[in-house]
Amino acid sequence: MIRAILRWILAVFYFAAGVVHLIKPAPFLTITPDWVPAPEAVVLLTGVAEILGAIGLVQPFSARLRQAAGWGLALYALCVWPANINHLLMDMGRADGGLGLAYHVPRMFAQPVIIWLAWWVSRPNETAREA
Repeated sequence: MIRAILRWILAVFYFAAGVVHLIKPAPFLTITPDWVPAPEAVVLLTGVAEILGAIGLVQPFSARLRQAAGWGLALYALCVWPANINHLLMDMGRADGGLGLAYHVPRMFAQPVIIWLAWWVSRPNETAREA
């Protein structure tokens, strides 16, 4: 039961984040590392990936699709971690400290938890029994 609840919470979080990526990409563009090619397209595609992953997590038809969505979101969270690190470094380089360590340190620790959570809530042996 807890796994299903957390799966829905994670799906809502990712769906909302995906929508924000699509309708307000500017904040994400500012933290995208310089080495990322075509940052505008990448930010838009990450929004689409978040939305599709969220839908995949909660669709009731296939435990395999839920698992694929979970793995996809886990890999997604791993791939965007450099942008979070870049944001931390950019803020720490600012005279005013930007959002500060009180924002960035929990965010850095949350990223591996989000990666694990996406994998855990989508495990097929558990989701199949819960569905």
